[in-house]
Amino acid sequence: MESRDHRLRRRRAYAVAAFWSQALGQPLHEEDRPGDEEALIEDAGLLIVTVPETKTLKNRLHFDLQPQDRTRDEEVARLRTLGATLIDDQRTGDGMGWVVLAEPEGNEFCVEGSAAEREN
Repeated sequence: MESRDHRLRRRRAYAVAAFWSQALGQPLHEEDRPGDEEALIEDAGLLIVTVPETKTLKNRLHFDLQPQDRTRDEEVARLRTLGATLIDDQRTGDGMGWVVLAEPEGNEFCVEGSAAEREN
């Protein structure tokens, strides 16, 4: 029989993958289910795998998202409704900068200005 702690950890990969699936607008693999130790966002080529350790330091991999069809602020608001939390706001008065968010498992990522915003 697996421990309760192990069952909880196994749910995390699916929850994180579900967040990124919505964030990227790409579906989870049709066979992935809550409780799976890994989950695939096939069209994005992104496999989320459960590891037994909890996050203790900075991420070993860091994503920066650059929205294509909305502004940075619209994207931040959308991601927060999906469960992301605000970690740090590095937006500048001239419209540049970035926003640091964390997905449901606490892994940090940044949202930059869109290409259109960066051209201005």
